[in-house]
Amino acid sequence: MSQIEVEIHIGGRVFEVACQQGEEQYLQAAARLLDNEAQVLVSQIGRMPEGRMLLMSGLMLADKTAGLEERLREAEDRIGALQSELRDLKDAPPPRPEKVEVPVIPEDVTEALAELAARAEALAETAEEKAKA
Repeated sequence: MSQIEVEIHIGGRVFEVACQQGEEQYLQAAARLLDNEAQVLVSQIGRMPEGRMLLMSGLMLADKTAGLEERLREAEDRIGALQSELRDLKDAPPPRPEKVEVPVIPEDVTEALAELAARAEALAETAEEKAKA
């Protein structure tokens, strides 16, 4: 691939930079990041030597990058821990089934209740007959 010259703007200054053909958009994106940091410096400090502006802008970007890398490491560690926990849960034996006890009413109690119900109905009929009479 052949190299081409690309014009980038950083901190209000113009630079000619060579890159491989097809990589222009990546170079422009990187230049925009550096320019954003340089614009902050220019707005706070004002005009400064080119080398110092580029150095400070680069350091500010490096600081942001270091912070993002730390957050990425923490997230990757958390993901690893969660994956390990998930793997342990999947590999664990299934829980023992719970024993469910269903109360059984003894047959003699059922028979006694049926007999009581029959007596109550008989008494109700007797009471109705006496009430009619």
